[in-house]
Amino acid sequence: MNSPRPLTVLLAAPRGFCAGVDRAIQIVERAIGRYGAPVYVRHEIVHNRHVVERLKALGAVFVEELDQCPPDRPVVFSAHGVPKAVPAEARARKMLFLDATCPLVSKVHVEAERHFQAGREILLIGHAGHPEVVGTMGQLPDGAVTLIETVADANAYQPRDPANVAFVTQTTLSVDDTAGIVAALRQRFPAMAAPHKEDICYATTNRQEAVKAVAARSQVLLVLGSANSSNSVRLAEVGRRSGAAAYLIDDADGLDLAWLEGATRVGVTAGASAPEVLVQGVIDKLGTYFDVTVEELEAARETVSFKLPKAVA
Repeated sequence: MNSPRPLTVLLAAPRGFCAGVDRAIQIVERAIGRYGAPVYVRHEIVHNRHVVERLKALGAVFVEELDQCPPDRPVVFSAHGVPKAVPAEARARKMLFLDATCPLVSKVHVEAERHFQAGREILLIGHAGHPEVVGTMGQLPDGAVTLIETVADANAYQPRDPANVAFVTQTTLSVDDTAGIVAALRQRFPAMAAPHKEDICYATTNRQEAVKAVAARSQVLLVLGSANSSNSVRLAEVGRRSGAAAYLIDDADGLDLAWLEGATRVGVTAGASAPEVLVQGVIDKLGTYFDVTVEELEAARETVSFKLPKAVA
């Protein structure tokens, strides 16, 4: 019998849960513990099927809108943030609500509000329809924010006053793509107001940097994450640009061994909403077919944590 061929698995670090995701999941878990089941959650708390299924089993009920929630049960708003109309409706219905919006998304909301109060025309760099974008645009009156998705959008945008433009960004974008859009805008509007600190969150940036390091040394990159997770999709894109054949998979069941034909080094990472158990599942599956050696490549060390709301602290 042939012995299994060697395969080096390069683990990207950091990977997996960020502080905002960790906080959001804890809010749902603690709400169930404190108030009993069911606890309603408006939109998927984070974009990961495994996380959502586990919370459902604990007693979370996921809905898209508040009118699907009974007024006498707690409701949690997802980590992506919500338009201002949502908490206003919850207050009007005298609902108990818990806001699990990531503090770094809330920071973008505050920036957009500040620009609006200063009378600036606001551009939001992001992806149409993503709940974070819907939430950010919903902080301000209709028409106050213009969505910019591409460099072409940036070049086509016609402001009322080119000297009075500001931009904010979705927190889970590709750092490189966003830099190109910002550069195009700056060229047209040199006086454009920018965030004090980059809106793309530290966790998105760190995970993309780690993927660049791993993908440069791998033939194949496996990204654990759901297809509706913006930051996970971006990791696969970054991996492809860095020279690896990159695949986004939900879990070990999504792994196709044909992808690894001829590969000696495989990179593995996980999006910010994907639990570490999924990474271990892939390593275990690889270990049944190959003689696996695991190496971790650390691009950054993360020590960030966010406080829980008083209602569940």
